[in-house]
Amino acid sequence: MKRTLRALAALLGYPSAELQEHVGEIRSALASEGVLPTDVREKLEPLLTHLEHADLLDAQATYSDLFDRSRSLSLYLFEHVYGESRERGQAMVALGQMYQEHGFAMATNELPDYLPVFLEFVSCLPAREAQERLSEPAHVLAALQQRLTERESVYAGVFVALLAAVDARPDPNAIAELRAQAGEDKSLDEEWEEAPVNFGQPAPGSGRESGVVARIRAAQIAISHRFRN
Repeated sequence: MKRTLRALAALLGYPSAELQEHVGEIRSALASEGVLPTDVREKLEPLLTHLEHADLLDAQATYSDLFDRSRSLSLYLFEHVYGESRERGQAMVALGQMYQEHGFAMATNELPDYLPVFLEFVSCLPAREAQERLSEPAHVLAALQQRLTERESVYAGVFVALLAAVDARPDPNAIAELRAQAGEDKSLDEEWEEAPVNFGQPAPGSGRESGVVARIRAAQIAISHRFRN
């Protein structure tokens, strides 16, 4: 479970030359640990191949078009649950405290609910607890998987794998509610597209760094240690 979750966390990070260089190791880690069935690993092949052979700038553009320019595809879990409400800040503090209580020190300036960071944390837990923790946002993961599948994105396979890793069966009503919220609020993505670029500063009231800054910082995280240990 540990190496699988770290490999999936790496695949959800901003594409970098280092990530491209380690695609083969990621593929080997997923196969050797045996957490994911063969048919699920095959769903990851389009993304692995894309990262392996695509021009780096093209891979980065594809990533940004999905996750930086679409609030409905945000990799910040609490964005989908709380939006901009005060509860989001409280939940963020609670999640950060949980990380500390488990001795997990964040090595980046990302927010605690950033999915790759959350996966890194979960990978440090005993297998049973890891499954329980990852099952908690299963409805968010399922909604993201559906949205990415509808866009025919190669990243959909990562969410199929995450749900398969914990054998999660998300509540259909919870998924429908998330999708209904996104459908009813047409401004979800428009807000991000129309917001002025403010390098190095959080967008007013957003509680998060600008996508550009967050992605640059995420790219500075070492990739190889995630799935070698």
